[in-house]
Amino acid sequence: MRKNIYVLMLFLGVMLVEGCTDLQEEVLDESLTGNVTNGDVIAGTLAPAYASLSEVFLHTRYFALQEISTDEAILPYRGGTDWGDNNIYIDMHRHTYTPMNAPVTNTWNFISQGITRSVIAVSNVRALQSEGQQVDAYLAEARGLRAYYSMLSLDLFGIVMSKDTLDVRSRVLRGDEAVNYIEQDLLAAEAVLDNTNGPGRITKAAAQGLLARLYLNAPVYRSPYAETHDFRREDMQKVVEYCNKVIEAGNYALSSEFFEIFDDENHTNKELIFAIDQRANLNGNNRMAYFSLSGDQFPLPQFVNANGTDGPGITPEFYHSWVDAYDGADPATKDMRFYKKNLDPAVTCIAAADFELDRGILRGQQYGLQTDRKGTPFKRCGDGANYVVGPLFNNTRGNPTQPVIFTEEVDYTTYSGYSSGYRVLKYEFSKTSDDGRAKGEFDIILLRLADIYMMRAEAKLRMDDAAGALQDVNAVRAARTARIGIPPLEAIDLDIMFRERGFEFYFEMQRRTDMIRFGKYENAWTEKTNSDPLKRLFPIPQTAIDGASEFEGFLEQNDGY
Repeated sequence: MRKNIYVLMLFLGVMLVEGCTDLQEEVLDESLTGNVTNGDVIAGTLAPAYASLSEVFLHTRYFALQEISTDEAILPYRGGTDWGDNNIYIDMHRHTYTPMNAPVTNTWNFISQGITRSVIAVSNVRALQSEGQQVDAYLAEARGLRAYYSMLSLDLFGIVMSKDTLDVRSRVLRGDEAVNYIEQDLLAAEAVLDNTNGPGRITKAAAQGLLARLYLNAPVYRSPYAETHDFRREDMQKVVEYCNKVIEAGNYALSSEFFEIFDDENHTNKELIFAIDQRANLNGNNRMAYFSLSGDQFPLPQFVNANGTDGPGITPEFYHSWVDAYDGADPATKDMRFYKKNLDPAVTCIAAADFELDRGILRGQQYGLQTDRKGTPFKRCGDGANYVVGPLFNNTRGNPTQPVIFTEEVDYTTYSGYSSGYRVLKYEFSKTSDDGRAKGEFDIILLRLADIYMMRAEAKLRMDDAAGALQDVNAVRAARTARIGIPPLEAIDLDIMFRERGFEFYFEMQRRTDMIRFGKYENAWTEKTNSDPLKRLFPIPQTAIDGASEFEGFLEQNDGY
């Protein structure tokens, strides 16, 4: 019910006093109050706006729309029943989603909530400004956050709800008008903010990076169903301009160890530019680490219930993009981004502090803590202190003789069992949370320095500067030196650029946007043959259409639904 209130407020401009004391507003750990006379108003109005991010980016919301709809992730019925959920994830993957699809509706609701709270923040800070308060930076931050939520809405649904004050009805913007609206908010933020705070807040660098992302995707946003998109030189030049600003400021650095970017203590990692601050159980929503793992993978010896959920695997097509890139060689031996080995199968006894699951794309027989079933204590070694480690079996699934062997094959019929599909563990399980399964403490990354280099490379490539593009992509590859390193590319074109983004950003919720921009979203892959370009945009939820029905023509459904 509360979500519907936000949506109606967004549409109709109903006055509502925001009182979100239950959303752990400490998420803004860097002081919001400073020396502002009315600092409590500032903190109380910006914190709820940021808090909506953790709801949008829940694994069954934005992740589902951006990853399960693509060739990177597939989520079948596990064991014939688990994850059935009325076909919502199968429809997502097959592009047969409808206006009643639950992940679509829930994502829309929480983006709408974020926009509404950002509008409240803008309105409240402007009220202080009118009283002579020095709050320019806070207004810029609120506008930057409103722009981010608006860009999510434009990317997914093709519309933006434009609203400056609470006493007017929103305007529905599409195409150029929507792009310009977001641009103005980001430009206002970029002009005023510095890089003092972050990565959990909008900073100057965050605004610059989001401007680059906006200009890079502007051809799609202006004409989402076009057969080919017009990548205007002036847009690509702006991508390069704003990426240059971030890089040349020297405030950020590429990580030498790829998976450290996604560790549970990643808040201070210098590659992060903008992220959802999840430290110290701030929101308690972060489940990205356990989503893909087996139900018999227990990452934390102190939590006997913190196991995986046998969620999405990767498609064979995405896996073979790695294999093909390295001429059939095992990608784990060529590219550190693919896999990091932490468990040695030869070691059968390990201290709790030393136990850590492998990271990256997980294949074949899995090893881990030994237990009879979920909720029972882990087996101890003869010394009574350390833990027994060995090959895993499907104990939690009632099949203790079937090993947990992740297979390349995965589909909705023959290969839909609990162990089908290679899995992904990119983000690390929290080592200190009181519920390692549900309360991850890593920051969810929304923008990082590697994407700045990659966006600049793509923009250069689209302006026929292949040499400059190659240099930027190889700069990212060359930075990853902690283990095996990554060999440089010898040449680049748009297909290789797309492939490289997949290697760098898999399971980071960028794939759908990338596939549309590179003209690949209508392609066929495992269990998906739909080539309808109208599926590039998700349907506006039926609940939203119904909620605005008394205002004829106000909110029109996207084409094809």
